[in-house]
Amino acid sequence: MWEQILAGITNLNVTWRDVIDIAIVTYILYRLILLIKGTRAEQLVKGLIILLLAWIASGLLGLRTINWLLQGVMTVGLIAIPIIFQPELRKALEHLGRGKLFKRNLYEYEDEEFQKLLEELLKAIPVLVKKKIGALIVLERETGLKDIIETGIKIKGIVTAELLINIFMPRSPLHDGAVIIRGNTIAAAGCFLPLTENPNLSKELGTRHRAGLGITEVSDAVVIIISEETGVISLAHNGKLTRYLDEKTLRSTLLNFYSTSGKKKFRPGIFSWRFAVQDEDEI
Repeated sequence: MWEQILAGITNLNVTWRDVIDIAIVTYILYRLILLIKGTRAEQLVKGLIILLLAWIASGLLGLRTINWLLQGVMTVGLIAIPIIFQPELRKALEHLGRGKLFKRNLYEYEDEEFQKLLEELLKAIPVLVKKKIGALIVLERETGLKDIIETGIKIKGIVTAELLINIFMPRSPLHDGAVIIRGNTIAAAGCFLPLTENPNLSKELGTRHRAGLGITEVSDAVVIIISEETGVISLAHNGKLTRYLDEKTLRSTLLNFYSTSGKKKFRPGIFSWRFAVQDEDEI
């Protein structure tokens, strides 16, 4: 039996180039599956597969009319795919652009510079939490957020705890929106963020959390969210939400993201109750 299998493999004349070719294609397909998993595109792909199988089956069974109709649908589908999958294609291209070849390192700080920014954030956040003032703070990384900045009011001010608190104070002209931090400055406030496209998201999440998740689905930004209802601190990154963070955990997580000495990657830990939220707050 094994001799027959080996003989069959030998007759295939597989070279090392073929193995590399197959491995690359397999990896690309794997990454595409991960990209669309849990999004609306997953259901669309299932629908396209069903249409493709029906088209092949109708051809084998000699159902000419059905085969002709399905062939027309498939032809139109090829044109519609770039439109239907525009968010996913954009996300894939952004991931490609964030590769090492195009790395800008704009989000890396010197340790001393980042410590100043971190201290100002950690001075403002406890005040916002104690007073239950809702906040949405976006920290820009490699993906530029110029289009988001243009939706708000440009500030270009050094990050200070007092400035952040004043921006998010109720009835402040800029409290209904997100603050975008670029480097060690507040680039803009009152910015509008895209809402998450995750169809499986808990209905209990309010607009603030949905907006915080949404911007992380189309960029590599890190978002700090403070609930207006409960004062709970959350952190969003890469479409994932980590809830119930304390000051110590928030500090270590941000250090891992931004400090030049931080080597670890962010992973939702024991403080993460993903999408299990007991409050509903609005921007």
